[in-house]
Amino acid sequence: MLGTTVIIPTALVPQMGGGNEEKAQVIQTSLFVAGLNTLLQSIFGTRLPAVIGGSYTFVAPTISIILSGQWNDEDSVLKFKKIMRATQGALIVASTLQIVLGFSGLWRNVTRFLSPLSAVPLVSLVGFGLYEFGFPGVAKCVEIGLPELVLLVIFSQYLAHLIRPGKNIFDRFAVLFTVIIVWIYAHLLTVGGAYNGKPPKTQASCRTDRAGLISGAQWISIPYPFQWGPPSFNAGEAFAMMMASFVALVESTGAFIAVARYASATPLPPSILSRGVGWQGVGILLSGLFGTGNGSSVSVENAGLLALTRVGSRRVVQISAAFMIFFSILGKFGAVFASIPAPIVGALYCLFFAYVGAGGLGFLQFCNLNSFRTKFILGFSVFLGLSIPQYFNEYTAVAGYGPVHTHARWFNDMANVPFQSKAFVAGIVAFFLDNTMHKKDGQTRKDRGKHWWDKFKSFKTDTRSEEFYSLPFNLNKYFPSV
Repeated sequence: MLGTTVIIPTALVPQMGGGNEEKAQVIQTSLFVAGLNTLLQSIFGTRLPAVIGGSYTFVAPTISIILSGQWNDEDSVLKFKKIMRATQGALIVASTLQIVLGFSGLWRNVTRFLSPLSAVPLVSLVGFGLYEFGFPGVAKCVEIGLPELVLLVIFSQYLAHLIRPGKNIFDRFAVLFTVIIVWIYAHLLTVGGAYNGKPPKTQASCRTDRAGLISGAQWISIPYPFQWGPPSFNAGEAFAMMMASFVALVESTGAFIAVARYASATPLPPSILSRGVGWQGVGILLSGLFGTGNGSSVSVENAGLLALTRVGSRRVVQISAAFMIFFSILGKFGAVFASIPAPIVGALYCLFFAYVGAGGLGFLQFCNLNSFRTKFILGFSVFLGLSIPQYFNEYTAVAGYGPVHTHARWFNDMANVPFQSKAFVAGIVAFFLDNTMHKKDGQTRKDRGKHWWDKFKSFKTDTRSEEFYSLPFNLNKYFPSV
């Protein structure tokens, strides 16, 4: 979880006006809320081993709040708190979208039309669509990132098979082994003076002592709701954040499907997926109450970790959530782990996101690839899923604002944010085409692989689904899944 938990606050808090102390506190809060949300999701939500953490989707509306200028203050700390409270208010309102769609069953009625064919572009680009966080992150300090990437591949894919006694050790603990080795190597470079006199950007990426988190973190700090003060509410900011919440909802649907695939669970019944979305909305609500500065969604990197370690146990994820809460309270210890250089995390992303993307491609086995209908939907949706966000991102990078540019900043965000998400564009295009292009033909139904998922449309149709997704403590009679 240290990837999004550290990278997002590191990018946002200085723009809000906060210093190292505020940054450390936001990271602690993010880790604490991630632990809570993961426990809730694994116990009451989908009950999959899915980790719920920060999402890059919510960064754009948060930056829009920062740039609006209405929360400026001469005192940087007061400015930070004002912007954080505005973000909290927007997140609290935005959480109602997923809570209503999830717990009312509306999202169940949408996802029951999903087929393996429409799932391929959605799940694939949930992983492959995050390529800008992979090797570009490694290249920020190639002498640290590249050794991590090479060692990770060697440990997980070669040593696990070459050294028989350690087969289950090297693949399951490849991340821990390689991160520790390269982290020590990076620290030796730092104390050895390898980066003395280097540009500030290089030092920020390579050094292990530049984050300022250890000195800024408190020894013991328990995050609590409204720690930054009472949230402030603005209708325009709330609508923009609500659109980001909807985009995160679509992306999380693909991530849930990937987690179910790698956890060796049955395909998600629509009712269970809807229940998970409802609890994810509760997670965004908690993010707003505690003040993480960012919304919550399914952690894509942890979905890839399931494939790398081949450990799809919900109990393991629950214990991990307990560790997240523990390290968030003991601030200094958490800050030590958070000081891992970002290029190491970028190297991990190269494998994790690749596994998630490959998990999406795995659904092609249920589709008829000789059908021109299948070829068109796959090719067209994936191409647009890559091409449209590229246009929006390039336009924004050059002009400083998106293609939709009016005097209403909140409307600009609502129109531009969805089209900057590759998974969202590809998933929506594939879903629309798959459900409108002459689907009533019996052969077409087989071509799209729908018949493979028929038995999992209902919660109680397959006993394996009932065993895996049933709520604990006999709560199904109070919260029916059908």
